[in-house]
Amino acid sequence: MRARGALWPPPPVFDPAKGRQLLAEAGFPNGLDAGQYFCDSSYANIGEAVINNLREIGIRVVMRPIERAAFLKGWADKSYKNLIQIGPGAFGNSATRLESLVIKGGPFVYGNYPDIDALFPVQAAEMNHAKREAILHKMQQMLHERAVYAPLWQLAFLNGQGPRVEESGLGLIGGHPYTAPYEDIRLKTGA
Repeated sequence: MRARGALWPPPPVFDPAKGRQLLAEAGFPNGLDAGQYFCDSSYANIGEAVINNLREIGIRVVMRPIERAAFLKGWADKSYKNLIQIGPGAFGNSATRLESLVIKGGPFVYGNYPDIDALFPVQAAEMNHAKREAILHKMQQMLHERAVYAPLWQLAFLNGQGPRVEESGLGLIGGHPYTAPYEDIRLKTGA
């Protein structure tokens, strides 16, 4: 089961040969310099692995780890360019995540697509759950097809649930390590 509105795209595939081929087709047969790679310093170890993978296909970057509070402020102020490694922490359902990370005016939105923006108020006004979910899926599919983001890693956290929980919410959002969305958590009746 997945959370309301969440789309599960196919799993990413690491294919260095295909990456080098695509770079060559784009006019970069010798790779390219992509500038700085900004990340929260507490996740610099993940950044190092990502940078190694990027270098393997010919994308050269310099890691710039930044202390968490400063990193989050710079991200919200949109002061980073090129590559930003984020763990968005946007809790809620797919609509609330899209609102803060994708839709124009969201606190962490760097750029936007007017056609995706136009669908956001449509889904918000839709009272039929199935129709709303279809709109949210369409928006997420558009993001996936345009490669607006790159799924680089999946966090793994220990989570538990008690005897009163019928469905905890763990795993309802693909790639999300916490129990969420909260509105989908169900307790056992009579517990």
